[in-house]
Amino acid sequence: MSGDLSQKIWPRGAFRDRNGVVCIGGISANDLVREFDTPIFVLDEDDFRARARQWRSAFEDSFGIDGVTVYYAGKAFISVAVAKWVSEEGLGLDVCTGGEFAIATSADFEPSRIAFHGNNKSLVEIQNAVAARVGLIIVDSFYELDRVAQTALAEEVVQKILLRVTPGVEAHTHEFIATAHEDVKFGFSINTGAAGEAVRLALASPHLELKGLHSHIGSQIFDTEGFEIAAHRVIGLLGAIRDEHGVELESLDLGGGYGIAYVEEDDPLSPEALAQRLYEIVKVKCDSYGLEIPHISIEPGRAIAGPSTVTIYTVGTVKTVELDGGRSRSYVSIDGGMSDNIRTALYDADYTAVLANRLSTESLSASRVVGKHCETGDIVVRDVELPIDITPGDLLATPATGAYGRSMASNYNHVPRPPVVAVSNGKARLIVRRETQEDLMRLEVPEGGS
Repeated sequence: MSGDLSQKIWPRGAFRDRNGVVCIGGISANDLVREFDTPIFVLDEDDFRARARQWRSAFEDSFGIDGVTVYYAGKAFISVAVAKWVSEEGLGLDVCTGGEFAIATSADFEPSRIAFHGNNKSLVEIQNAVAARVGLIIVDSFYELDRVAQTALAEEVVQKILLRVTPGVEAHTHEFIATAHEDVKFGFSINTGAAGEAVRLALASPHLELKGLHSHIGSQIFDTEGFEIAAHRVIGLLGAIRDEHGVELESLDLGGGYGIAYVEEDDPLSPEALAQRLYEIVKVKCDSYGLEIPHISIEPGRAIAGPSTVTIYTVGTVKTVELDGGRSRSYVSIDGGMSDNIRTALYDADYTAVLANRLSTESLSASRVVGKHCETGDIVVRDVELPIDITPGDLLATPATGAYGRSMASNYNHVPRPPVVAVSNGKARLIVRRETQEDLMRLEVPEGGS
């Protein structure tokens, strides 16, 4: 089993040593667990940085260095350390809440390289963003358009904005992560004319500078068909704006949502292939309307963070159940679950897992990796082949958990959230510490309240 970890779904450089132990960033799973316990998110810093550089380089090669901005979508996973890596690799940062903005501020991230998203930004979030002179606010509603304008007036500044528009595209993804069709909470509809009205209001405001449009069609997308349809409609709107207002808006944000491989069967496009295809789509559409190619922005988050992280668990119990047709399945219970990876329960997402702490030459059996929570749906890996000799105390490792694992983690059943440990060149350091029961109890108000 030595060296059998596919670089398609594991951090680049992850491998099994001669004893079958999974190693990440040059450190064995056994050593990591001895120091940090389980569950644990292990983030390969070198892999994260390499993917950030790859996305930036791929799109700069296709659109030109001055023709594109690559923002890291912080919602996938953000911490002070990660924000600093993103800055050092020359990417912008996309935040969508005051909490994510606070992380960026703590990391001394240059405000002009921050784009602030969100469909319901509070007035305080808007005020803090404008006061900090963020580069862009992506406006999502008529209420927000007025709030940003009033805040900019109070600050005596002109705030740069994009308008998020919904082009009416059904992305080939889960219903909950498709964002550009009509029946959704995000943005101004092109079809109903709301987007055109928002443009008119933004252009008329002396304290807003409308830089362009934003469109995000969904998440975990493996092809460019949806982007092609969306680009046709959004660039068509750019043409209509030029014809009505005599203004050729300079920016177009194509959003994120680029898929990654969670299991071997997944086949996402490489950043290079995606960049070239999107360039071709944008050029054709702009040529058809007689427009210059605008400054393009993209927002990869999952595609950078997802493959860079592995979650390691300790096995607690194993039981075998008999199924129809003489089949059986092993239920392997771990010390984490839906509190650190909700995606399987929420999106029916696929993951895989491997025995991480030793070599096994035993045969494989149909298995299901489940958590410790009081829910039948508390499943981390629905179907996987694992050695029949897995026992309590063994370690399991699940790859591609860097996006929406820790960032969507909860305290369900009052379980503290796991830490995040960054690894690089044989060294490990804590970048987000493990929560404790004492942390949770600090939120409790003494009986009777205060």
